[in-house]
Amino acid sequence: MRPIRTFIAVELSGTVIARAQQAIKLLKTSGAEVGWVATPQMHLTLKFLGNVPEVETPEVCRVVAAAAATVEPFEIVFRGLGAFPRVSEPRTIWLGIDHGQEELEELHAAIEGALQKEMGFGKEHRKFHPHLTLGRLRKESDPGREELARLIQENANFDGDLTVVEEVVTFASFLGRQGPAHEPMGHASLAE
Repeated sequence: MRPIRTFIAVELSGTVIARAQQAIKLLKTSGAEVGWVATPQMHLTLKFLGNVPEVETPEVCRVVAAAAATVEPFEIVFRGLGAFPRVSEPRTIWLGIDHGQEELEELHAAIEGALQKEMGFGKEHRKFHPHLTLGRLRKESDPGREELARLIQENANFDGDLTVVEEVVTFASFLGRQGPAHEPMGHASLAE
């Protein structure tokens, strides 16, 4: 009974991914050493479950499908580059959400609540802050960090286009030499 790294996410439109790649290209000019997210790994994570026994993954998919069916389809408009913990000290660089945040929070709460109630998965201690991760700075002492911060701030209104959310996907994540590979285990449609 092998464990499977499992997470639930929203897949993105091709236009959002293309805009995210344009943002990365722009930010690379800073010269900072950043581990940029590869196109196949671009998604908006709703819930990371960690290692789940393989025999429990079908039940996870069932619970996620039932929870997703309680939320109406909606649009997410991506806008603005930012960083955690703050733009002046970027460690995680992201593309923000201008519209659709409340709906994402509702979808997250439905899935997290159902997984806790039916399977005992714990709730996050931190508030859910939906965003699209673009990359992570490799070293805090990076000489390009200041320029990276300037570019992020300069692009605070970057247009990331939109995605229509009609389903969520439960993924298995496998770590390899080329980075993580994500395989869908279940697709869950939102309410009709």
